[in-house]
Amino acid sequence: MGGSDEAAYDAAELAEPEPDHSGLAVCLMSGGMDSCVTAAIAHEAAGELAFLHVSYGQRTEERERRAFEEIADHYEVKQRLVVSLEHLTKIGGSSLTDKNVAVTPANLSSDGIPTSYVPFRNAHLLSIATSWAEVISAGYIYIGAVAEDSSGYPDCRPEFYEAFQRTIILGTKPETRIEIKTPVIGMRKSEIVELGQKLNAQIELTWSCYLQSDRACGDCDSCALRLRAFRAAGVRDPIPYLLDSKRFAY
Repeated sequence: MGGSDEAAYDAAELAEPEPDHSGLAVCLMSGGMDSCVTAAIAHEAAGELAFLHVSYGQRTEERERRAFEEIADHYEVKQRLVVSLEHLTKIGGSSLTDKNVAVTPANLSSDGIPTSYVPFRNAHLLSIATSWAEVISAGYIYIGAVAEDSSGYPDCRPEFYEAFQRTIILGTKPETRIEIKTPVIGMRKSEIVELGQKLNAQIELTWSCYLQSDRACGDCDSCALRLRAFRAAGVRDPIPYLLDSKRFAY
């Protein structure tokens, strides 16, 4: 396609991503705790960060955008990109984007996928990140996906990112080298809290609640996972909750 040498693509298909010599990394920043700690990791590893935030019609987008900007300010990130994926709202199928689907109370013992799952969302996020990374010559994409101790979203599994890495190799220019980094994917949430403390991640700036924007509800799946993590780590969650007693609910 586009006049490119087919043999070059055959070579690219077999090639593993090489280290990026510029040290520039695109970091997907939702404004939540996992992406914040991932940004702290990227800050330690990369020479320069570029922050990407994606709005897809989520209920707490305004609050998440504020977290994105404040964390970006903390790391003095100059390259920032905010993208809207309004079609995910039109598609619906998730309690985060479809007001006809209720945000259900957390059930951390359930093996099912909660209503908050946005169908194939992370593929959209990675596609945008890849396009931007190729244009600005970034060698890495950091994303705070968690598989070990999370909601069980299918697009948070390691094999999903392994497959998407292959897609990047096949779908970008032969000379492009972009590596997906998922540094917290195998960690428990409590370990992410502990690592955040060690790296001085600005967790007090983050927002995880799916339902409320002023004070976290303490009842949704994201709040429950976050509260359980802080409790297991022996650290007090710095964000406000509707009821302070919610901090001990999980």
